[in-house]
Amino acid sequence: MIVLGIESSCDETGVALVEAAAGTQVPVLRAHALHSQIDMHQAYGGVVPELASRDHIQRVLPLTEQVLSDAGCALADIDVVAYTRGPGLAGALLVGAGVACALGAALSRPVLGVHHLEGHLLSPFLSSDPPQFPFIALLVSGGHTQLMRVDGVGRYELLGESIDDAAGEAFDKSAKLLGLGYPGGPALSRLAEQGDARAFKLPRPLLHSGDLDFSFAGLKTAVLTQAKKLGDDLEARKADLAAATQAAIVDVLVRKSIDALERNGMNRLVVAGGVGANKSLRAELSAACRKRGVRVHYPELHLCTDNGAMIALAGAMRLQSGIEKASEVYAFDVKPRWPLSEIS
Repeated sequence: MIVLGIESSCDETGVALVEAAAGTQVPVLRAHALHSQIDMHQAYGGVVPELASRDHIQRVLPLTEQVLSDAGCALADIDVVAYTRGPGLAGALLVGAGVACALGAALSRPVLGVHHLEGHLLSPFLSSDPPQFPFIALLVSGGHTQLMRVDGVGRYELLGESIDDAAGEAFDKSAKLLGLGYPGGPALSRLAEQGDARAFKLPRPLLHSGDLDFSFAGLKTAVLTQAKKLGDDLEARKADLAAATQAAIVDVLVRKSIDALERNGMNRLVVAGGVGANKSLRAELSAACRKRGVRVHYPELHLCTDNGAMIALAGAMRLQSGIEKASEVYAFDVKPRWPLSEIS
């Protein structure tokens, strides 16, 4: 079974082909291609939804042709077309859904709408060190920070989540307060490498709350307060403040993840989402897990961001597990707000 995956939920257009061979548990990535809109949105300091949608329209078909060529496949070889149904920007999602359903109808192939976060959640299965069920998952992206217990495909239990800003938003908003460019998170992380994380004492919100929820809005406020205190000295101390900010975010993510593992008696952790590419987070989590005899799995760096491979993979794994069937009904809708708890 060959599955074409299309991702267009925000500011990346991704297309990929995975093949799920009979008798194999994990589909194999045949080819994938990705276009990032970062350069286009930089002038505005953030994603402009209308521009994002228009760019997806221009990119998705050329990327599909590229992926088919790289995989040595023809359109007729595709068995299922999977696409991101949500969550995400409504207009951007409609582009991917429309193209996917049009392709399905033209080829007389079934289509399958995939949950964007499930794609991230399962993306480490494409790595060189894929996990095994069950595991605890730390899902950290621009708009989501969640801890999940994962017992199998579609078997997800939410253990804790951010009650305000997600970790990715904390990175981005703090970067903006420091006058760094877009995208802010990677810029802050690069600057933090030059700073002293102990130079400023910043809060670790909800670290001792007794639950597995997150809150990063207060940290953003603390960064703003410290930046104002520094005044004219901010430029000279910017790297230190960036390092202290990153350390606070990473500390909370690591401590809560370890807590989730211990509460559930698990010895396997999966990290997924764009923030999962952060070097400091990977180093601190790996060290904490190694100390406790816990296996930790990450997606390959090039698959941390939004991409078509994770959508094709999630679609293929749902079909393989038998919990869902692809549809030959080509009328479609999208779900800009779609809690992961609503899928099974």
